[in-house]
Amino acid sequence: MLKIFAVSDSIGETAQQVALAVASQFNGEIEVKRVPYIKSLDDVAEFINEVAECEKVMVVSTIITVNVREYLTQKCIEKNISVINVLGPILNVASSILGIMPENNPGALRKIDESYFKRIEAMEFAMQYDDSKDYRGLKNADVVLIGLSRTSKTPLSMYLANKGIKAINIPLMPEVKIPDELYEVDRKKIFGLVINPIQLIEIRKKRLDKFHRVPTGIEYAGDARVLEEFEFADKVMKRLGCKTIDISQRAIEDTALIIMETLKHNK
Repeated sequence: MLKIFAVSDSIGETAQQVALAVASQFNGEIEVKRVPYIKSLDDVAEFINEVAECEKVMVVSTIITVNVREYLTQKCIEKNISVINVLGPILNVASSILGIMPENNPGALRKIDESYFKRIEAMEFAMQYDDSKDYRGLKNADVVLIGLSRTSKTPLSMYLANKGIKAINIPLMPEVKIPDELYEVDRKKIFGLVINPIQLIEIRKKRLDKFHRVPTGIEYAGDARVLEEFEFADKVMKRLGCKTIDISQRAIEDTALIIMETLKHNK
């Protein structure tokens, strides 16, 4: 069996993922071990002493610090150990094209990874708690969106999630009781989405037109029904004391920007 050591001067996730991608192609013939925080020449020497006796071994490195990276390569060559530095060639090419030297900052990639995983977590959160599927998410949400049906709550939640913001959205309907938990949330996190009634009626009519059959007596897009919902939503938002955003003729990106700027100001 071949042992691949994923070596890094940070936590080693990137090196490990590369090694695992290789291992997946050899049906159990490769074992991957992560070796994080190799930050000095002494760390390299200690590591080499530990792996030198292995029969089949390979090193995959994402070490950024130049002297440590070069020393690792040197020691591996001396011990006849195959070594691949994943980032070295890419950094050299990018540096040549840009005409500037890289910052050689260990852990910088980890910050990018953290941002990525934060977005993924926020998107999973938005899908799990979309349209009041579960009110338990209220206490962990960064943003709570409330509004009538067809006020872009779901797409706005997903857009915010792509920015790493965990958003839960709750539709307002006169027949549905407002969850008590909502009144316990910091009102600075709550945003009420409002829209011009005429525009909402048109949006709902277009929505109904997409269905081949419309239930008899449906009031979803009726003038009286929409006005009733407006009065209900207005009372809820006033009771909550939350910030309201008029989304009439406003792009989702613009609404999201208002929310993000408000959150930044509140912090």
